[in-house]
Amino acid sequence: MILGIGNDLLDIRRLEKTLARFEERFTQRVFTETERRKSDRRAERAASYAKRFAAKEAAAKALGTGVPRKGVHWQHIGVVNEPSGRPTLDLKGGAEKRLIDMTPPGMTPQIHITITDDYPWAQALVIISAVPTEDD
Repeated sequence: MILGIGNDLLDIRRLEKTLARFEERFTQRVFTETERRKSDRRAERAASYAKRFAAKEAAAKALGTGVPRKGVHWQHIGVVNEPSGRPTLDLKGGAEKRLIDMTPPGMTPQIHITITDDYPWAQALVIISAVPTEDD
């Protein structure tokens, strides 16, 4: 069962300008430590940040909240990678609460995410679904 879908498209050049103007003030406010560490190591640093920003926007849309709204803030949505490299979301605070609240009883939420970039564009798609909880 699909609970929410979010999509976002971002012009990487816009994020480059934001980084040049506000640098740490922006990255500290919007991105988690894990996201900053990963993006700051990348040769295409702005593209890495742009994909993560688009993912946060797409996640907020899938949650039905927007950012910052309804107790969901930028730092509550983190893009992390599984050991395979596959991206997923780490939800904390208001984002995690919203996910729990929107999941029907007896169901377990699943988050599907894809992020990509092709300069000058970065895009993210987030689908939140729920499956019946397995009995142990």
